[in-house]
Amino acid sequence: MSYRLYYSPYYYADIGEGHVFPIRKFELVKDILLKEGTLELQEIFEPAPAKAEDLHLVHTEDYISRLVDGTLTTKEIRKLGLPWSQSLVRRSFHAISGTIEAAKYAVKSGIASNLAGGTHHAFPDRGEGFCVLNDVAVAIRVLQREKLAERFLIIDCDVHQGNGTAFIFKDDDSVFTFSMHGAKNYPLHKEKSTLDIELPDKTGDDEFLETLEQALPRVILHHPDIIFYLGGADPFEKDKLGRLSLTKNGLMKRDEMVLECAKDRNVPIVTTMSGGYALDINDTVEIHANTIRAVKKVFFEKGLATKSK
Repeated sequence: MSYRLYYSPYYYADIGEGHVFPIRKFELVKDILLKEGTLELQEIFEPAPAKAEDLHLVHTEDYISRLVDGTLTTKEIRKLGLPWSQSLVRRSFHAISGTIEAAKYAVKSGIASNLAGGTHHAFPDRGEGFCVLNDVAVAIRVLQREKLAERFLIIDCDVHQGNGTAFIFKDDDSVFTFSMHGAKNYPLHKEKSTLDIELPDKTGDDEFLETLEQALPRVILHHPDIIFYLGGADPFEKDKLGRLSLTKNGLMKRDEMVLECAKDRNVPIVTTMSGGYALDINDTVEIHANTIRAVKKVFFEKGLATKSK
């Protein structure tokens, strides 16, 4: 078994200083993992920008065209929550491609990661909640088109419901959408996933992990050919947008639980980063890095998943 992690310097976009979205986290996670030896340079692959025909499998041509041209309305940009720029478009196209390539590689090898992605609030005709395009949805449609997989499971542990993803796949029985999120958090209007588990404010490690442990055997009954895992860092107790109370240790156990579920059943899995808005960006970076440490521990028995302050 071999491993690939997809990353590009183009995952950065100029969104202005002081924005709540920590755009530098992608590079910081990569640097930490390389420096400590969890990742090796030959495991990192840079994706090319996504192709328009792939994006059109999910997103409307009108939306993609206006996104590229910079002609989104003020209301659309406000709903997106990020200022439009050419670098944002470039970032979005590369990040989407990272998940597509990770999915293709995972089908062959069993495990791959995108050091971005998990942009689950994007709908076919619009972006929302810092999500420009829906990477997991596009990756699934590409795998369907190329007949690389037939049944799909999305395990979404970001603190916010994956509303865009739920909407996109609401009429597709081959895709099981599982979202475990804060009941009173964004988005105000939630779509219907195949399985939604809503958690009360201040939910901590024990309750979260017990709930997840009970849910995983249920969702795996879908018999997926591949799993997409959104390991958000925002259920963290010190997250500005989270409202839950998980520790770093609890979040790492969450990651290991999901990864072990896939490995034990020999189902390929793709990890994506999703959200994270801790008061200290270093906490968000550490939580995302822990997901990759967990990958190495579970799949390659390197015992590197130990940093859980």
